[in-house]
Amino acid sequence: MSAPLYIKIKDEDNVAIAVNEIKAGTEVMDGIVAAQDIPQAHKIALCDIPKGGEIIRYGVVLGYAIDPISKGSWINEHMLELPTPPDVDNMEYGTNLVTDLPEPPVTTWEGYRNPWGGPAGTRNILGISTTVQCVTGVLNVAVERMKKELLPKYPNVDDIVPVNHPYGCGVAINAPEAKVPIRILRNLAKHPNFGGQLMVVALGCEKLTVEMLLDEGDISPENVIVLQEEKGFDAMINALMEMAEKKLKILNERKRETLPLSELLIGMQCGGSDAFSGVTANPSAGYAADMLVKGGATVMFSEVTEVRDGVYLLAHRCVSEEVEKKLAAEMKWYDNYLINGQVDRSANPTPGNKKGGLANIVEKAMGSIAKSGTSPIVEVLSPGEKPSKHGLIYAATPASDIVCGPCQLASGIGLQVFMTGRGTPYGLAIAPVIKVCSRNDMKEQWPDLIDVNAGPVATGEATIPEIGTQLFHEIIDVASGRKQSFAEKYKLHNDLCIFNPAPIT
Repeated sequence: MSAPLYIKIKDEDNVAIAVNEIKAGTEVMDGIVAAQDIPQAHKIALCDIPKGGEIIRYGVVLGYAIDPISKGSWINEHMLELPTPPDVDNMEYGTNLVTDLPEPPVTTWEGYRNPWGGPAGTRNILGISTTVQCVTGVLNVAVERMKKELLPKYPNVDDIVPVNHPYGCGVAINAPEAKVPIRILRNLAKHPNFGGQLMVVALGCEKLTVEMLLDEGDISPENVIVLQEEKGFDAMINALMEMAEKKLKILNERKRETLPLSELLIGMQCGGSDAFSGVTANPSAGYAADMLVKGGATVMFSEVTEVRDGVYLLAHRCVSEEVEKKLAAEMKWYDNYLINGQVDRSANPTPGNKKGGLANIVEKAMGSIAKSGTSPIVEVLSPGEKPSKHGLIYAATPASDIVCGPCQLASGIGLQVFMTGRGTPYGLAIAPVIKVCSRNDMKEQWPDLIDVNAGPVATGEATIPEIGTQLFHEIIDVASGRKQSFAEKYKLHNDLCIFNPAPIT
């Protein structure tokens, strides 16, 4: 069977995207001939569109034609005027609560119970938190020695990860929005993969004090090293090595157990998106998300600017007025955040997104929300907050991959599923990342970086349920430690970029 020439989502759409490059003069469908070469994933007009006319994909107005567009023409990002964002003050909620979700093939997995309570761990890691960037140099030297001299002695421990970050000093620590980075760092210190073991390195003069990072009962010489109290570099390294070995001995006793899916928390994120993302990779991830939720797991999706134009659709899935109000509040907060920076949501799409056929943030958002599946939204979180419910959760974060990731980690995810169309070697040190691509070309380009290929959905060789089920099994296998994702195998760990909307002094 030959691959289709185009993909059209809804009957009311007046554009379609090219599965592969369409050469000028090609008859795409009855009465529609490509007026020029249409690049892969880009849009072709299915009818004449007048100046100011609606350009519709996903059944949604992506924008308005700046100039007349003739049938068969290539539509790119330069041809659309961005529509006004949807109002969030009067959204209907609870009108689309889907409970008929696909049954998961399994309802258990192998994980590490969390001594702190909450979701279980997917890995067994010694995490070393820091109060300030100033300690990073010393800590990194110590961690290099720990991995060489100590880690081989404790085979049940997967890794030693320094939680280095650019926060802690030179910041307005009492500014109202400083609560965001402080909350993130506090929650990261007690990540499920750290097995109940706290190890914190402080300098001694920073603004983010140990008292801000830890609860009072956790502050002790057994958990905290203050470098300014040590007599020189060698003493610092020795103190770090000694504390690390004590923690490693305890972590080495951890064992995986068969656990219900209710103890699994995963994050969904996308980056380097293209016009296929919303029809292959993201819907497949959404199908897997629905299976996980049906089985009792908790699934988190994020990225404010990448849901903003479809937020009313998310409101319809909110289980209560309280959840919808929190969703609206997070959208308003981010609108104001962007306004204060003298930009709007249109700043989001990257050159790569546009090269991949995404004309603007509306089109990107409509494809992005597909990764949430169809489950009811039971809770909305501010950046870095921990969930209190099981099911599908919207966690408000920036869309930036390297900022969204740490926010989701702070919320407690044990694994992240990352969809991409253009490709990125992104990864996290604290939790494994499964990479899902939207097109066959991407898998062929990066066969040893992409874990699951959703491209066959575009060519008609596979269905969304088939790829979604494949991804579900991949999630369970990686979470259970039976398998490593490529990003984990190659230790592709991005820097930990903490979201800080507060001033820097």
